[in-house]
Amino acid sequence: MAGDSTVNFSLLHRTCKLVVLLCFLHISVTVFFYVRSLDIRFAFVRNQQSHSNSTTDMNPVRNIPEYTPGLELNMAATKTKDQTKEQTAKVKKAEEPEKKKAEEPEKKTVEPVKKEPEKKLEKCPETSPLLVGALRVEFNMPLDLQQVEKENPNLRPGGRFWPRECVAQQKVAIIIPFRKREEHLKFWLYYLHPILQRQQLDYGVYVINQDGDETFNRAKLLNIGYVEALKEYDYECFVFSDVDLIPMDDRNTYKCFSQPRHLSVSMDKFGFKLPYNQYFGGVSSLSKEQYLKINGFPNNYWGWGGEDDDIFNRLSSRGMSISRPSGDIGKCRMIRHQRDKKNDPNPQRFNRIAHTRETMQKDGINSLTYRVVKAEKFHLYTLITVDVGKP
Repeated sequence: MAGDSTVNFSLLHRTCKLVVLLCFLHISVTVFFYVRSLDIRFAFVRNQQSHSNSTTDMNPVRNIPEYTPGLELNMAATKTKDQTKEQTAKVKKAEEPEKKKAEEPEKKTVEPVKKEPEKKLEKCPETSPLLVGALRVEFNMPLDLQQVEKENPNLRPGGRFWPRECVAQQKVAIIIPFRKREEHLKFWLYYLHPILQRQQLDYGVYVINQDGDETFNRAKLLNIGYVEALKEYDYECFVFSDVDLIPMDDRNTYKCFSQPRHLSVSMDKFGFKLPYNQYFGGVSSLSKEQYLKINGFPNNYWGWGGEDDDIFNRLSSRGMSISRPSGDIGKCRMIRHQRDKKNDPNPQRFNRIAHTRETMQKDGINSLTYRVVKAEKFHLYTLITVDVGKP
């Protein structure tokens, strides 16, 4: 029995030693890992502080607080909250347009009306399809200019017109020398505006009124009309017409040709015959080039007669010939009247006509002088009153 007790005590003693040894080993391992974890934490703090210092150098405004144990956990938590708030704000911002779209009533999309491109107008034909031919011309009825205006609604101020359906072949200025012929002008406007519109011309009517009671100067008024018309528009053709002559056929087109044109070929005054081959009076047309080639018209023919023969001589001296329509198409009617006061026959006309070649270079558009007294635009015509001086 004593032997068994000794063996048991020895076994118990060894077991206790083993337990103590294991406990010591456990404590040692725990202490080792605890110390190791402290080293890791301090290393982490140093890294954070060095990073903060470098950031502070780049941006001195920010201050990094000193390390406090557990601070990195709070910072991480704060950072997570900020990121969450930022993500929430982005989501809300993205949802706002969708909410607005949902709240706003649905708008119907209206497609813009497509305009068709404007068609480029073609040139009017050489011979207008609107012409009617021979006309009945009478002067025995009363005329009211207001009624004439109503009958010509497509006119622009100043007696201007251009066709809407095509581009006119020519731009034409109609020049009328004038003084105290109001009744004659009414008939001219009544008959000529419809004719000129049917002829599809781009035209304007200029009545050049001589101011005062000095001797009448027809050719000088025509020169003035040429100058004043060009101030308004780039006319290329000029028709010079007496106020008392009305064409009897709208096929007698008031435009310019390759040669100077005499339009009043067959006047009732002369029994519908040409009085003589050199006759160029009444109504005529010249292009701008033809007009300048002869230095315009003479300015020194005061009184009746002679200036149209001087113009013929000028044209002939420059190698141009007179073109005319046929006798039937070129018929005209003249409004009967007595010769105006201060428009007696010019006694010097024959002498001046004989010296046209010598005088045409210094007497014409290059020597023209005058003064505009008044310029007025009416619906049917432009009235320009001028002082032409004295003989």
